[in-house]
Amino acid sequence: MQAETTAQTIVANLLPEHYPQVKEIYELGMATGNATLETKAPEWADWDAKFMKNCRLVALQNDRVAGWATLSAVSGRCVYAGVAEDTVYVHPDFKRQGIGKLLLQELVRQSEQAGIWTLQAGIINENKASIHLHEQCGFRIVGVREKLGQLHGQWRDICLMERRSNIVGV
Repeated sequence: MQAETTAQTIVANLLPEHYPQVKEIYELGMATGNATLETKAPEWADWDAKFMKNCRLVALQNDRVAGWATLSAVSGRCVYAGVAEDTVYVHPDFKRQGIGKLLLQELVRQSEQAGIWTLQAGIINENKASIHLHEQCGFRIVGVREKLGQLHGQWRDICLMERRSNIVGV
């Protein structure tokens, strides 16, 4: 356990046994049409290979996963070893309870402990809640990448955001 919001919510390391609930939350996000351009959640082995081994978090309420957050490397090149992309999802039942902010703040803290100097996020432009969450946690909008990818045959614009550490790489 790394952080606590209330007597009911804790942030802990994401473990393989959390993945069925993590996958469900990811699929619920996909169903909104504004969370990701992906259309199918991977099985554990593929998900595990995609994300960094550290900085994997879940928000738990009575052993139920309320949300999750993790990082993926943006490049395999050593010069970008301190740059990662964040992913944050909250179960619809737990929206507007501060779960996303709790997760992203802890993710920022742990990323800095891991030597990450820049976090970036690519957010579907219509996902105003996620853009606002990232702004609350020190991210700034770098720009909008127009028609970056398609979802169900429709081109989508992606808001590119970044947060530069005040501790690492200064």
